[in-house]
Amino acid sequence: MPSLTSVLGVLDPTSDRAVFRQIADALREAIDKGRFREGDKLPSETELVDHFGVSRMTVRNALSLLQQEGLAVSEHGKGVFVRPRPPVRRLASDRFARRHRDQGKAAFTVEAEAAGSRPEVDSLEVKEERPSQDISARLGSPRKVLARRRRYLLDGRPVEFATSYLPLDLARNTPIAQPNPGPGGIYARLEEMGHRLDHFDEEIRARMPSPAEVRTLQLASGVPVIHLVRTAYDSEGRAVEVCDTVMAADAYVLAYQLPAN
Repeated sequence: MPSLTSVLGVLDPTSDRAVFRQIADALREAIDKGRFREGDKLPSETELVDHFGVSRMTVRNALSLLQQEGLAVSEHGKGVFVRPRPPVRRLASDRFARRHRDQGKAAFTVEAEAAGSRPEVDSLEVKEERPSQDISARLGSPRKVLARRRRYLLDGRPVEFATSYLPLDLARNTPIAQPNPGPGGIYARLEEMGHRLDHFDEEIRARMPSPAEVRTLQLASGVPVIHLVRTAYDSEGRAVEVCDTVMAADAYVLAYQLPAN
């Protein structure tokens, strides 16, 4: 096994950067360069204390910084490990392609299969409710909507929480109002009902999670979320669904294909 000096280097005594940050920098660089891979155990506190010649508290501060950044995770009694990187490539230009619905597959299933992961949906809730002002405006001001809330998991790990809002006049007394809407999901059902999907508008931003989102997605300290609001339009120009999604930022790579002209 390579020595810690060859992997992490040494401290720069002339630097005005705090020592614990220098140690965190060295560990971060080693992770980025693949010297420590996903799931690898990082050097112990004792090993880092001996190597850098610093106090245990300084080492703990460095490891804590990596955990706050979402690069490492501590397992009680075992040590600190490199946290897994994003497993799923979310290709926006392809995930809602009609051919997937024709095959009876929802977008999440397609992405999970491409990543070699096992998809699951839990915490499912379907109910009629009054929409927020924002959702109402996006859907053309319906008085009530059907809301479908669900959490998505990959290989048992929560990665995404989404709520779909549909005008109640479209969704009531249809398979969309059932917990399992059938093969291809709600978009397949909408098209069967004559609402052929024409395009989607997506708004994306990154932010820190709320306490409820931390609990729901079981996020490590310092991991941000991607907040995406998607509006689906049919060929008549009607907004038929708004999906409000919060994703763990360390679970996805968002990929887009843009036209050259």
